[in-house]
Amino acid sequence: MLAANFGGILFSYRFFGKTGLYIWIPLAVIIANIQVVKTVELFGLTATLGNIVYATSFLATDILSENYGKNEARKAVFIGFFSLILMTLLMNLALYFEPHASDFAQESLVTIFGLMPRIALASLAAYGVAQLHDVWAYNFWKMKKPGKKYLWLRNNMSTMVSQAMDSVIFTGIAFWGVFPGDVLVQILITTYIFKWVVALLDTPFLYIAKTMKERGRVD
Repeated sequence: MLAANFGGILFSYRFFGKTGLYIWIPLAVIIANIQVVKTVELFGLTATLGNIVYATSFLATDILSENYGKNEARKAVFIGFFSLILMTLLMNLALYFEPHASDFAQESLVTIFGLMPRIALASLAAYGVAQLHDVWAYNFWKMKKPGKKYLWLRNNMSTMVSQAMDSVIFTGIAFWGVFPGDVLVQILITTYIFKWVVALLDTPFLYIAKTMKERGRVD
């Protein structure tokens, strides 16, 4: 999953430039909000899917902040907002259509997208707070510690704090009362751990994106 997501974001950036990052962020947010409905067991703990693809949206905004500036990163955050709101609205409208007798998808769609308003609310709150903080923090550290050698510091100092904020807000709103307390705590812990790992592992890819820009391989 890590390889698929990191490879996808670099491919998108290499062939579509800055536009590729604007494309990646709504894709990541929408896919994450669908995958998060599925719970799995990882290393003996209950976890939800979607953490990896969602965490790559922070890599995308960090690349935008680094290579194009704070305003471009903020623009991408608002594109993600718009995409999630529109997806939630359109899919819930689709559920109101009476299914034909031959239909086999309605029940599955209700299972996934019937939860979507609550998950979307949780995601919007968490996404807004965490992403806007990430953009601010990245540029704060960029001013404090400029230069390519501090790229790893800017990336990790901004993203790891933002991911903690995101995990607490999202888990609390989306799953409070849905899961027992011990499961909720496990989901919160595993959600942050996996996002933290992604933030740690995405640093080389930020360097790659920076080098691609410096060598003129992307717009």
